[in-house]
Amino acid sequence: MAFTEKLLTVPPPIEVAGRHIKRYHVTADPAGIAPGVQDAALALLPALLPEPDGTPPATFVVLHRGGDDGAYLNVYSWVWDNVLHFRGAAAGQPVLGCPDRDPTHFVPVERPWIGCVWELPPIQHERDAWVRHLLAPDTPDLDAYLVDSLAEGTTGDRA
Repeated sequence: MAFTEKLLTVPPPIEVAGRHIKRYHVTADPAGIAPGVQDAALALLPALLPEPDGTPPATFVVLHRGGDDGAYLNVYSWVWDNVLHFRGAAAGQPVLGCPDRDPTHFVPVERPWIGCVWELPPIQHERDAWVRHLLAPDTPDLDAYLVDSLAEGTTGDRA
């Protein structure tokens, strides 16, 4: 099977456990990610967030609905001023330790993987946005960072 980019959508930011969460959804389905999968991912999200350390409390997540039963939640949180803290979870993917094929039954994944090719595009944008709005200016602007998201479209072909 030939490689195909997936669809990338950007729901509005939310606040969870005192952190501002920017969101990205990845799926091949034009209808998007089912609300039940989104709700299940959000329910686990607080357990995947780091403790506050004085860094502006910002996180971005990539929720990916695979082409099979799998669903993947990648949680990237800014810590130590300029470092990304990563935690991930999966649902419906027994090879990753999921107890069943239910795409709403998320469990933390302890493998040192940070994302697949469809999940990685937001990282570069978020790195640049963090520098642009928090590290480079004389006065950091968390609000500007929170509205600066990668444009919707596909996961690649962004020349």
